[in-house]
Amino acid sequence: MTRSISILGATGSVGCSTLDLVRRNRDDWRVEALTANGNVAELAVQAREFGARLAVVADEARLPALREALAGSGIEAAGGRAALCEAAARGADVTVAAIVGCAGLAPVMAAIEQGGTIALANKEALVSAGEVMTAAVARHGATLLPVDSEHNAIFQCLAGGDIADVRWITLTASGGPFRTWTAEQISKATPAQAVAHPNWDMGAKISVDSATMMNKGLEVIEAHHLFPVGLERIRIVVHPQSVIHSLVEYRDGSTLAQLGPSDMRVPIASCLAWPRRMETALKPLDLPAIGTLSFFAPDEERFPATRLAREAAQAGGAAPAVLNAANEVAVAAFLAGQIAFTDISALVAQTLSGTLPPAPRTLEDVFAVDAEARARAAAQLEHA
Repeated sequence: MTRSISILGATGSVGCSTLDLVRRNRDDWRVEALTANGNVAELAVQAREFGARLAVVADEARLPALREALAGSGIEAAGGRAALCEAAARGADVTVAAIVGCAGLAPVMAAIEQGGTIALANKEALVSAGEVMTAAVARHGATLLPVDSEHNAIFQCLAGGDIADVRWITLTASGGPFRTWTAEQISKATPAQAVAHPNWDMGAKISVDSATMMNKGLEVIEAHHLFPVGLERIRIVVHPQSVIHSLVEYRDGSTLAQLGPSDMRVPIASCLAWPRRMETALKPLDLPAIGTLSFFAPDEERFPATRLAREAAQAGGAAPAVLNAANEVAVAAFLAGQIAFTDISALVAQTLSGTLPPAPRTLEDVFAVDAEARARAAAQLEHA
């Protein structure tokens, strides 16, 4: 049976990986909508290839260029943030939410309100608006499937099990490009070095988050909302080979692990085919060639971001949204050469140290907290 699919953030790494799977299974999918932030050329190529009904560019100033690129194709073109939400609300069978950062929150909520299946690759949305989002999922009868490799691994390990029987959930972390660096070396890290992830091909923001290990801290918060076992039962282990993507230990002592190549097409395929499986072009793991799997405890002295994230999750309320907003501001400043690598976590800590706003109850509340936190972080930058 042919199903419809919309991809929010189609030109990013997750979006391109999703379209690769669709390309290999063309008879199974009808592409409803594709969106991009500003990459009109790539978006138009994708929309034409897959016969999308709608293409949306978030940067409304790029809409004339998109219309020109799609001229004669019969594909509807739209632009602006409101158009992103309208694309998400078109009611596709599966919506892949892959817009990076809090910018993806409103479109994700628009998709949830349609009650369909949302394959969530935007961890920042769930971090900033966890209670608001999960309440909306329940209210609208939506299905939320995790695309992040770690959370998808947990989801697979929980299949057929009872979450009440879970003793531990363990998120694995590669450790990023600076895992073996000294504190002094880390303090001098450049943006080019930070985005050079040893195992995964990701965008700049997520790559920097992996280098600071904030990515793993955000994933702890995300797991807390997706898998309600209690924050104290969610832990991190550094696993440089990135072969085991997460583990679930049950109370009888059994530990289930999901293994796979470091390729986002694996968790994406899991979500697209759920509750079944689909063929991919990926080679199976060659365990003898891999040889050794190693594990280390995280070092929160050199990488304090995981501690900051856990403290924000424990505080609850507005703290996770403030953490996420401050981190987005800090990472952008680092990539622009405004601050040092170690200043990223320091700026997040400073932003969290003040009096926090009340806990958000609605999407508008989340946006208000986000805006206030960004302003506070920007003010800190001016004094950096």
